[in-house]
Amino acid sequence: MSHTNDPAVIERLLSRKGRWAVVGLSSNTSRTAYRIGAFVRDLGHEIVPVHPKAETVHGQQGYPDLASVPGEIDVVDVFVNSELAGGVVDDAIARGAKAVWLQLGVIDEAAAERAEKAGLDVVMDACPAIEAPRLGLA
Repeated sequence: MSHTNDPAVIERLLSRKGRWAVVGLSSNTSRTAYRIGAFVRDLGHEIVPVHPKAETVHGQQGYPDLASVPGEIDVVDVFVNSELAGGVVDDAIARGAKAVWLQLGVIDEAAAERAEKAGLDVVMDACPAIEAPRLGLA
């Protein structure tokens, strides 16, 4: 069974202010994660960069992995290849995140199913910078 995004979940995640761990966010300004991380921040969310380099990005302290991030995580925003997404989703489940958002082009049906079974909200193959304006949120 393939995952279908729930428009109500997308709207809730984008409109309710939360703490987004952005996996794959580095200081590399040419990467899409850099631009979308800023977009999510500008929507009013707190962003937490998660990248092996643990760089400070957009003024926020970075962490090498989800397990190292202190405090609660509302959304894990996944900017890794589809082949690596399942491991990030499993880490999000283990970490107690409330939702996972797999970016445009990041598709892992099995990981989406695991996350849903664990009680997380799931958005897959979608981008906040497309969805927020479509919903009138940006």
